[in-house]
Amino acid sequence: MEETTRIKKPKWLRVKLPTGENYRKVRGLVDEHKLHTICESGSCPNMGECWGEGTATFMILGNVCTRSCGFCGVQTGKPEPVDMFEPGRVANSVKIMGVKHAVITSVDRDDLKDGGSEIWSQTVRAIRQQSPDTTLETLIPDFAGNWSNLQVIIDVAPEIVSHNLETVRRLTKQVRIQAKYDRSLEVLFRLKKGGMRTKSGVMLGLGETEQEVLETMQDLRSVQVDILTLGQYLQPTPKHLPVAEFIEPEQFAYYQKVGLEMGFRFVESGPLVRSSYHAEKHLFDQ
Repeated sequence: MEETTRIKKPKWLRVKLPTGENYRKVRGLVDEHKLHTICESGSCPNMGECWGEGTATFMILGNVCTRSCGFCGVQTGKPEPVDMFEPGRVANSVKIMGVKHAVITSVDRDDLKDGGSEIWSQTVRAIRQQSPDTTLETLIPDFAGNWSNLQVIIDVAPEIVSHNLETVRRLTKQVRIQAKYDRSLEVLFRLKKGGMRTKSGVMLGLGETEQEVLETMQDLRSVQVDILTLGQYLQPTPKHLPVAEFIEPEQFAYYQKVGLEMGFRFVESGPLVRSSYHAEKHLFDQ
């Protein structure tokens, strides 16, 4: 991918540097237990705020992804063998941190027959065993459309199951090279049929139009997605897709208003919003 000149970030995208006792505590736990977090691997702009509040989004199945999405800062390549002790380490850290609502995500593991679903299941079970009062959100991949692997997630029934559509239909092939727009909608539809509380996220600023965003939101409502997050795409490195536009905060507010009118139970919409940002707010009674 050719390097391009970066557009200067507007003032509303400035974030505070990570500081404070809670940040240092989480930093220490992540290092001590050799945990992977999407906060770090995905270069999340909210890492300082979330870690400062004592929360983190854990990333399982290693930190090397089998896919090469144009937007994502996670390393692509041949992953290490599955670490069967990882579920226990994650569960232990959730317990030590006293996390009330844990968010778990993973890299794509298309190299595995089960897509990593068994480690997913073991992680959820391990957290519930050690921290029975902790609620869970799982931000899952599409398992390459293997529905038996998806069923493994449904069977352990996390409180929220999230799968990100990421972008509009027209840009999917460019942004999510090995993914499919309709397959992601099918994932969300099957999760809802399985009784899950569902959530999805979309990045803005990749060259989509307002009409395309509204159509994407409507597509998500057509498969009864409960929770929507909308945030600004930020280019992780010069080798990744460039930012086409920085979306004004007022536009994000407009999408939030329209999303609620469409019937989403919760819409988190803003320049710095990421799929796991303020995740604890997304719990609600069925």
